[in-house]
Amino acid sequence: MVSKRLQSIEESATLRMTNLANDLKREGHDVISFSLGEPDFDTPKNICDAAEVSLRRGDTHYSPSPGIPELRLAIAEKLNEENNLNIEPAHVIVTPGAKQAVFEAILAILDEGDEGILFDPAWVSYDPCIKIAGGKTVFAPLDPENDFCPTDVASYITPKTRLIVLNSPSNPTGGIFSRDAIKEIADLAIDHDITVISDEIYEKIIYDKEHFSIGSLPGMEDRTITINGFSKAYAMTGWRLGYLATSHELYTSMSKLQSHSVSSATTFVQWAGVEALKGDQSFIPGMVEEFKARRDLLVDGLNNMGIKSNYPSGAFYSFADVSEYGNGDDVCEQLLTEAHVAATPGSAFGPNSMDFIRISYATSQERIRDALERIEQVLTG
Repeated sequence: MVSKRLQSIEESATLRMTNLANDLKREGHDVISFSLGEPDFDTPKNICDAAEVSLRRGDTHYSPSPGIPELRLAIAEKLNEENNLNIEPAHVIVTPGAKQAVFEAILAILDEGDEGILFDPAWVSYDPCIKIAGGKTVFAPLDPENDFCPTDVASYITPKTRLIVLNSPSNPTGGIFSRDAIKEIADLAIDHDITVISDEIYEKIIYDKEHFSIGSLPGMEDRTITINGFSKAYAMTGWRLGYLATSHELYTSMSKLQSHSVSSATTFVQWAGVEALKGDQSFIPGMVEEFKARRDLLVDGLNNMGIKSNYPSGAFYSFADVSEYGNGDDVCEQLLTEAHVAATPGSAFGPNSMDFIRISYATSQERIRDALERIEQVLTG
């Protein structure tokens, strides 16, 4: 009774590990969860206040399907000023979460049998979206010795390639693609008439480098779909608010898909998004500094016990090589059952990442210290 399309889709590994951890918690175990990509900070008060004002004002009805004009304007201004893009408000679609934006973009680009390139390791939901669209995923491995930057992208392009998904800073690695690597992707996209989805959801959580949007490069304006949202930078995961923007004619197709599926993002949440973009931004640097301190604490601890981990340049994940102790699936199972520490196996992110696990350090320094002690006791005795 289930469609073949959905039979090929696996459950999200991050949510599966979170559910297993929650089962152990209900049994009374003290589980430290490193599995979910969610900032543990509260949404800033000014943003919450804006939503409350909107509710009291009666903004509880349908909004225009692509979003309220005020938020689309604020997003366009942000992209033009901060990312050096050339985006009109009319080409912005506000979505219920950035994941919905990814889904709409991929379905608008791919036909049955088309190929989309993902960089391995890649966020767990890109591949299922490609499969739902009837496409084929081609995994191009990243180099862990070079901040997980791509190498030899050209060799993975075929006459069927229609899409490249770029996620920098990256989930799960925290790596940031170099400007040269992004330029190479742009050149290939132009030469082979390929559309690029640039998922920039972690752009404000950066420690040692600078963010660079591929859509700002010459020739990429009409072949880039830029995706972003509010969940990471403003600790608004549960609000479900994201957006996509492009000058490409694909905008019309994505707009139709939104109108016939989710209709629109929640109206009063969109007003909170206006405040997030236009209001006080001082919350972000303090959050980033805390994430950097957690990163250093975690990565130092992992390396000291022989688990190789880079110092990620952005986001809040360590993609750690556990091959000395087994493959990522086995190590994750051992850590959960014996140490009550939940991480995500690298196999969830691509076929070349079996030796890794993803550890989200979106939790307190105290809990990170406790987890490191547990991990060391289980793996090294």
